[in-house]
Amino acid sequence: MSHNSPERIHEQAKEALADHALRQNFRGAMDYLRNKRVEAFPDKTEEKAVRDRAEAIRQRCLSKLPELLEKLEAQCLRNGIQVHWAQNAEDANAIFAEIATRKHATLMVKGKSMVSEEIELNHHMEKRGVHCLESDMGEYIVQLDGDTPSHIIMPSIHKNKQQVSDTFEHNIADFKPTTDVDSLIQTGRRMLRQAYQDAEIGVSGVNFAVAETGTLCLVENEGNGRMCTTIPETHIAITGIEKVVEFLTDVPPLYSALTRSATGQVITTYFNMISGPRKENELDGPKEVHLILLDNGRSQAYHDTEMRKTLQCIRCGACMNHCPVYTRIGGHAYGTVYPGPIGKIISPHLMGLDKTKDLITASSLCGACEEVCPVRIPIPSLLQRLRQESKNKADSDHEPLNGQDAANNTLEKVAMKGFAFAATHPTVYHTALDTARKMNGVIPNNLGSWTQCRTKPKLAKTSLKKKLAQRGEKS
Repeated sequence: MSHNSPERIHEQAKEALADHALRQNFRGAMDYLRNKRVEAFPDKTEEKAVRDRAEAIRQRCLSKLPELLEKLEAQCLRNGIQVHWAQNAEDANAIFAEIATRKHATLMVKGKSMVSEEIELNHHMEKRGVHCLESDMGEYIVQLDGDTPSHIIMPSIHKNKQQVSDTFEHNIADFKPTTDVDSLIQTGRRMLRQAYQDAEIGVSGVNFAVAETGTLCLVENEGNGRMCTTIPETHIAITGIEKVVEFLTDVPPLYSALTRSATGQVITTYFNMISGPRKENELDGPKEVHLILLDNGRSQAYHDTEMRKTLQCIRCGACMNHCPVYTRIGGHAYGTVYPGPIGKIISPHLMGLDKTKDLITASSLCGACEEVCPVRIPIPSLLQRLRQESKNKADSDHEPLNGQDAANNTLEKVAMKGFAFAATHPTVYHTALDTARKMNGVIPNNLGSWTQCRTKPKLAKTSLKKKLAQRGEKS
């Protein structure tokens, strides 16, 4: 199990940068994914149209979020889906535990779900004697290692073929080491196949929850999601409250934006639409379907009209694939469930600014994430807003973020006030510069974080103003 924390991001980033295998794995994977996205959008006019429509749908649905959630609940109940509301991770885990106890469950088989990672479902169920087996191949690999996902779409992207083979060799009896991808995949499938039959409960996430029809939509490529949601007698789906959409017709445009941005696919291998449990005349499907709607800080973001844009995310991972920070240090260095650019703006709402004050500074603000986001989340500007709030308490008519003012630095504030005074008083400013020029030779080479990746500052011997004066020109 990873013990990384967002509070140690600088140390973790250094460790990741020193890991040559990790750097190589990410370089190849990120180059591949970026190229696939370019190929998926050959027509820039169409790309703009896709993003325009996806952004408009997400903003419309979020503007009606409370109303749509009530409508979703009502429609799901009509369909026979049992709906549960969870204020936080503790509530969500308690709901899982209650259902597992009632079903005398000892095994849950899981499709890919980042929200289940968010609430640490596996850990909490293990404490109750219920084993949660990951069935997504990437999730299965990292689970065998006692590891955590490093990407929201491709959980084991930080591993190469040899490392996956080593993982199987250490955890699967009679496994013959190989770096043949097909053989590795078949090994994983063989180990997972019986679990679908044995599990009392299947768990999944939700990509889109349709309020109009009470339909849970699930995007996947491996077929494991369909197995998890149809073979066990009980299916529990968990999702954040922001995933609701108004109409069934909202799904295709979002689906197109998601798949092309995530993996460069026009369409995924499987697209599941779940609208209720097995009916009397049907031969397969679960006898019970439960939907857990998780808040866990999302309402706080929703009530802030600027930060609400964070909730537009459709979890494609494109921002990670194009981020110069993520592509070099990988997902684990962030120490959060959601890494990369989107994780930097989501995590403060989930964890508080006191724990994520360093996380929000781990960005160059280059804007690459915003340029490729299929729903146009303005990540750089939201990061700047979070940085402001990490140092100063913001006036607001809604619940503020926990941990505001956590990065407040008295020395820094005094220094900035001093600079502001000097900058507005020319005599003081120029005197200070002249003094600094005379001290060029005694400025130490090591100036802490500033010289970690820069040379020390060195002022010119003569100011621009004096040079212009010497040439008879006005400054």
